[in-house]
Amino acid sequence: MSRAKPALALLLALASYAAAQPPGQPFASYWFPAELLSWTPESDPDAPFNRSWVELADRSWSDTQCNAHARQGEGGITAVSIMYPSTSGNPSQGGYELDVYAFGYWQYIDLLVFWGGSAGEGLILAPSADVIDAAHRNGVPVYGTVFFPPTQYGGQIGWVWDLVQEEGGTYPVADKLVEVAEHYGFEGWFINQETAGGTAELAEAMRDMMLYVQQTSDVEIQWYDAMTESGGISWQNALNGSNDWFFQFQGDTVSQSMFLNFWWSSAGLESSAAYADGLGRSPYELYAGADVQAGGYNTSVNWDGVFPEGEPHTTSLAFYCPNWTYSSSSGHQDFYDRANRFWVGPNRDPGDTSTPDDWKGLAHYVPARTPLTQAPFRTCFNTGQGYGWWVQGEPSRDGEWNNRSLQDAQPTYRWIADSDGEPLYPDLDFGTAWEGGSCLRVSGDLSAGVPTTLYLYKADLQLAGDESLRLVYDTAGGAGDPSMIRVGLGFAGAPDDLVYLDVGEASGEGWSESVLSLSPWSGQTLSLLALEFESDQPVSDFQGRIGEIAILQGGVDVPSAPSGFSVDQFLQIDDNTGTLRLSWDHSADPVRGYNIYQYDGDSSLVWLGATPGDAFFAPEVTRPAGQTTGTVLLEALSEEGGRSDTLQASFEWTVTGVAPHGRPDAGPVLDRVSPNPVGESATIDFRLQRAGRVAIGVYSLDGRLAATLLDETMPAGPGTIQWDRRSLPAGVYHLVMRSGGKRMTRRCVLL
Repeated sequence: MSRAKPALALLLALASYAAAQPPGQPFASYWFPAELLSWTPESDPDAPFNRSWVELADRSWSDTQCNAHARQGEGGITAVSIMYPSTSGNPSQGGYELDVYAFGYWQYIDLLVFWGGSAGEGLILAPSADVIDAAHRNGVPVYGTVFFPPTQYGGQIGWVWDLVQEEGGTYPVADKLVEVAEHYGFEGWFINQETAGGTAELAEAMRDMMLYVQQTSDVEIQWYDAMTESGGISWQNALNGSNDWFFQFQGDTVSQSMFLNFWWSSAGLESSAAYADGLGRSPYELYAGADVQAGGYNTSVNWDGVFPEGEPHTTSLAFYCPNWTYSSSSGHQDFYDRANRFWVGPNRDPGDTSTPDDWKGLAHYVPARTPLTQAPFRTCFNTGQGYGWWVQGEPSRDGEWNNRSLQDAQPTYRWIADSDGEPLYPDLDFGTAWEGGSCLRVSGDLSAGVPTTLYLYKADLQLAGDESLRLVYDTAGGAGDPSMIRVGLGFAGAPDDLVYLDVGEASGEGWSESVLSLSPWSGQTLSLLALEFESDQPVSDFQGRIGEIAILQGGVDVPSAPSGFSVDQFLQIDDNTGTLRLSWDHSADPVRGYNIYQYDGDSSLVWLGATPGDAFFAPEVTRPAGQTTGTVLLEALSEEGGRSDTLQASFEWTVTGVAPHGRPDAGPVLDRVSPNPVGESATIDFRLQRAGRVAIGVYSLDGRLAATLLDETMPAGPGTIQWDRRSLPAGVYHLVMRSGGKRMTRRCVLL
């Protein structure tokens, strides 16, 4: 991304996501330019799994503002993020492990760039469908990446010429870029050309190719400031006469926005803003780069240069690798804590960003936007990953999973909890759920008569008169006990003057449901949604859970069932496990998504996964004892939570009697290197199918042993070692694990 650290982007792109994938696994798409010419959706068996079916939601600033410093409608934020740590081997729809970068602060960004590409794998990287789905549900556009690396890291200028090739007034590779974006359902491309050896002719061809995209499609472009109009690589760190024709040319838009390289100055941004204004473009279409890959919220950023306090913003801001919150974390909760501090600030409250630290959080500068602009609206507080899956409060899957397609719109305010006393503590709970893998939990001591008001969502929803609000909750009471919850509604014009609706009494132990009519406010615009927790008796260690908040329009729609449900591929691994590729035709009615289940041996249903699309890959199905016919079921789910009739499909097992440990892939497993990239140290998790001697070594790319981390006899099952890299130089390495005559390799990056 920059001359200072071009290797780092390449090293990260080369880091392996997972060496062992289940058979039949579909992957997100990537190509070299010449390869892309032969791609078609019809010829790509993975294309159905890579297509997003979630439309880009409308979102609004609303008329609420929690932070007096944030300025609406001025500078915004681009997030150039590594959503998977490699270009290749990225599952299209998640999988059966928790480990994934489940970004959830969409309310603060204008655009997400799905960053990747490498000389060794491919230069053009399309975003995976799960990332597009999550972004679109929150109203955020997504761009794929076209990355031409520096020559010292494998870049070839011929690849750039391949991209801009022209035939009879058309640009064949550009046509394919448009086809990919339109078919997969994302908005545009981030183009980063850092390969030396270009000429003025090549620069002109690049400009004309981008003009062609603008003139022939609605596909958008963000251009990275590296290549100049002479064809050479010279980072300007500004918009000026050396790079302006990649932004605007003779009155025509060439790119919707420009990422200015990291070495900008306050004066340079001011001149860039004036230059953009002279071209008839907004200065906020210029995004000043900030590289947070190594330091996250410890990075030094010239905030006053881009977002001067108390004055109009100069330009917008672009973060390179805000996924640091995930890659640097020590675990699941640490990731969520780091993400909150990065985006919201050290006080865990977007309304209070006061701190002596330089990093105040992005909520200090940019107000949040909300997708709660129309009914129906439903959230069960799913983040796109979990340790299990619950259906109407009952467990339907026991085990880790990730699929960002299933992420709900997260609370706008994480977290604003007001009280005259000590407020209850809000957080996400991954130990139980009403529908999905997580819920909202509030906990603490509830003093008598001292309520906590928890502000959740800003909104811009005009009520038509037939809406109602459904709340599913568990406050650990029994039937007839007070819920201790009131719903707070704020309306346009006076959003802070909350109107409260009493949720009433619990219907029984566990989850209860309350439906509250919103008809008295017909014609008004809902601006704010909150919950208030209060008891007339003191409650020590109060534990309240919110499983669902839904705004319904009329009754709950029950969609018609999809059709054409079929098992397209069953790949049996051994007598008891296999994988499935499934497809169907969409329901004729609007749906939020489709749930897929497998019959267990006792006829109960085990959740395999869900998707908004019309194809699904199940990474593991198991054979119920004594059965040779497997059965899977499919249901459509409406936006309100209504469920269609189910469809059923079957497949046949072949029982050989060979024990599972005899299967060819029953070797050692390197589960995870955390963090990866590696700073000073890392944790390595592994699994052995059987007890025996195990060796784990670190090898350089030329095959030389750089370090031995483990060489001893270990029992079967999971194991963990700590790796202190000591003086091992930065670079890309292979971790090689050997046991029982088998081996597994995983790439890692040392910073």
